[in-house]
Formats: sequence, C-alpha cells, structure tokens
Amino acid sequence: MRSTVRLRILITCGVLVAAGVGGWQLLPSDAARTDPITIGTTDEVTSLDPAGAYDAGSWAMYSNVFQSLLTFKPGLTQPVPDAAESCKFLGSGLTAYQCTLRDDLTFANGRKITAEDVKYSFERMLRIKSEVGPQPLFPTLRNVSAEGRTVTFHLSGRDATFPLKVATGAGSIVDKEQYPANKLRTGSAVDGSGPYVLKEYKEGESALLEPNPRYKGAITKAGHTVLVKYYGQSEELATAWKAKEVQVTHRQLPPNFLSSLETRDGTRITEAESAEIRNLNFNVRPGSPMADKAVRQAVAAVVDRPAITEGAYKSTVEPLYSLIPQGFVGHSTAFYDLYPEPSAKKAKALLRGAGIQTPVKFTYGFRKDATYAAEAAEIKRQLEETGLFEVKLVEADWQTFQKGYARGDYDAYPVGWLPDFPDSDSFTAPLVGTKNTLHNGFSSKRIDSLIASTQQYGDRGRATKDFTEIQDEVAADVPLVPLWQKKDYVLSTDAVTGSQYLTDGTGIWRLWELSWI
Repeated sequence: MRSTVRLRILITCGVLVAAGVGGWQLLPSDAARTDPITIGTTDEVTSLDPAGAYDAGSWAMYSNVFQSLLTFKPGLTQPVPDAAESCKFLGSGLTAYQCTLRDDLTFANGRKITAEDVKYSFERMLRIKSEVGPQPLFPTLRNVSAEGRTVTFHLSGRDATFPLKVATGAGSIVDKEQYPANKLRTGSAVDGSGPYVLKEYKEGESALLEPNPRYKGAITKAGHTVLVKYYGQSEELATAWKAKEVQVTHRQLPPNFLSSLETRDGTRITEAESAEIRNLNFNVRPGSPMADKAVRQAVAAVVDRPAITEGAYKSTVEPLYSLIPQGFVGHSTAFYDLYPEPSAKKAKALLRGAGIQTPVKFTYGFRKDATYAAEAAEIKRQLEETGLFEVKLVEADWQTFQKGYARGDYDAYPVGWLPDFPDSDSFTAPLVGTKNTLHNGFSSKRIDSLIASTQQYGDRGRATKDFTEIQDEVAADVPLVPLWQKKDYVLSTDAVTGSQYLTDGTGIWRLWELSWI
C-alpha cells in the first residue's frame, strides 16, 4: 500500500537568541539491516573542500561530514550549538560574536579540535576566495581571534544574521594540519568532525558515508550507512528509481514524473513547502548587451511565467514575482507590480526609448538537463516571437556551467537557489549585493545600504520595510528576473523510514534520519 506523507514546513524569521549548552554523543543504532541505504540525487559535489563550493550538492555533503559551531534543529529558525558549547553577541552592538568550543571534540582522524582550527577554517576560506566559494556570505566579517576554547568574530558592522551564517556549510570546521592555508585541498580525502565519515568517494558517481563514532554535538541519533548516488540529469534519476536502484530520491526528479506520483504504489512521498527558487540572471559587465538596463527591463516585460511553469514544469512549480519567496519576511510582488502581463509592446517601447537596435542578440547558458532545456526553449520562444531578441542557447554540465557564468561567458543564465539559512537575508546579500555569488558584476549602493540596514535588527520583522524596498529596487534595475518557487519532494520506498526529516529548507541534509524499517 502506498503511504503518502504531506509535511508543511513553515519557514518564519524569528528573533535571534544566544545559544546555550547542548549536544550529546551519538547513541548506537538498533537497525537490523547493515547494508547501506541508497539515496539518489542530481545535485553534484563541486568540491569536497568547504572553502571551494557554494552549491546545494556540496553543502549537503558538508552538513554530514563536517561540523559547524552552530546548526539548525529540524523546523527551527534559530541556530543551536553543535561544535560550540555556547555562543552569543558581545554587548548590544551586534559587531562581535563569540563562541566557546566544546572541550570533548575530535576530528574523525582522532586529532583534538581547537579554537585555532575554527579560526583557521574561516580565515583560509576568506583568503582563498574561490570563484565559486562561500566567502561572499561574510561581507561583514573583519577578522577572527582565538584564545583557549574561545573564538571571537569581529564584524565591520551590525549583523544580526551572522549566527545563521555560521550554522551553514560555510562555517565547516576543517583540520588545520590537513588543509593548506592558501589553496584548496585536492583529492577525495575529508577530515571533519561531522556525524558521518566519508569512506569512499567517486567523483560524479557515488559517496559512501558511515556513522562517525567520534562525533559529539547537537545530533542525538546514530545514523545508518548511506550510499549517495549522483545522476547527471533528472531523467536518469527517475529511471534509477523505477529500476529500484535507490531507496530514496531527493532533488531533482523530472516534472512529468512528479506530476504522476499519486498513481505510484509502494512509495512514500514527502511534499514540503520549500524556499527553492529559480532566477534568470543577467551578466551586467561591460561588453554584454545586458549591461544596458533597458534590455534587462525589456526581457522582464516579456517573460511569461505561467507558460514556463505549466509547460516545462507541468505545474510542479509556481510563478514567482519577487526576489524573496513566499514564507519569508518582506515577500512582495514587485515584478508583477511593474510587469503585470507579458507585453511585447512595453518591451519595444523600452528598447526604442533607450535607442537600442533590435534584435538584441545574446547568449543564454543553462545546465544540461531535459527540464532546463525545455525551460530555455520556452524562454527563447517567448523572446524571439516579439522580434526584439535573438537568443543563442548554450548548454553545459553543472561544473562547466557554474565556472562559465562566474567568468562571464553567458549574457543570461538561470540558476536555482536554496536559502543558506531561514532568513530573507539569504536571498538579498548573496544574490544582489556587491560581489554577489552570481558573479554578474551587479552593484548598487542603494541596495547595499538597504541590505546593511536589514542586518541590524535582531527582531527580523523590523526589517520588513527594507526588504520590500530592496525588491522594488531589484524590479526596477533588473539584475535578475524571478521565475518560480517550488515544493520539495522526497521519495522513499516503504522499507525506509525517516525520509520526511531529510530536509526542511535550512540547507542541511539529515542523512542520519534515514533507517531501515
């Protein structure tokens, strides 16, 4: 009999509080079966070094093999101690954040973890500045000091969101004796202190993870051995599921498969509210046609979101008209307010008013996948039917695509986005702040000022006005066009339990929740 689990995970932004003491050593598992639980995904690991990646696949791995000072408990928006014994802001200025490290921590290799390891981990990440690394997440971090078991982060300005950023994959603690100070570590070895140990890794194929007996922290449940299989495209993942090669799937199944889930027997389905979004981003560097705001506005005026969501995505996603998705403080409909209906007439007027010759020719890069190809074809059709644009589609595998848009190879490129932490700031600073993670060359002093203003409030509700204004500025300047927001689907066979807890929108992949029934 098919069992369908429907979880509604509410993502709200609350007041940040100082984290207290917490965490126990893992308890032994009572599971009778010892063979690995196999989970399939299309998310790829860009780098096993946490200083070298800022993508969902890599961070899913980091949340299992590395440990941060803080972490998120399922469904909660306030971080709790993991490697830390306690954390707090010093004084009322929100410019100094201090954590006391637990005294019983060791890396999986047996070496004791010190405050110097924490300091080293943050400093090397900022120093290396990998082109696809997480350093843009810490624009306010000035320096880090360590003394005894105490680590102090000194910030350049008030940042109430800093604890949430520490709790992400960007806060992963590495062994300073195993990770070089000025370059990324290569190879498949990992030295972390998370709930799992990476026993075997085949790039682009699989990762075998076993419970780490040395782990001590916030997680109280021992995990089961897990084999993660990586698939290049969503259709391949669907084929693997049908062939029973995997017991669990998460990100991304093809829309036509998702739309028929209700008829599939023997499947547990977790459908959760998600903050995953997808934006069409523009390269605004000099030399790109998208450097002209009128061209970007004209594209925004033409894009027909319902045609995309109902066509390429079979109504498994919903149109999005704002930078910040539903469920987060400050969500608005800024793009709908300016561009309520697709209008070739408005686009033509914008281009003509700016003296831009048509058709505007530009390159549109996207990750190789049947669904993304259908999305790209639909957007190309919409734009070219106006006679105002000529679009050259360029598809590439994930890592080539990621490095390509970072170099400026494409004029336009869609990228999916999962929040790093449950706060609206995760959609503003990383996406439209100066030196953002999209590497599109966009910078706005007004938006940067508003972002800084939102970060000063411990009571996140007080930032609503600034978040709304940021979205108005983005809709007017158009460094990107929001396309859609989707639900999160996890499938498992009826032989596996815990799949409903695998993800909750905080970016943590809770593999330890999976076990055989």
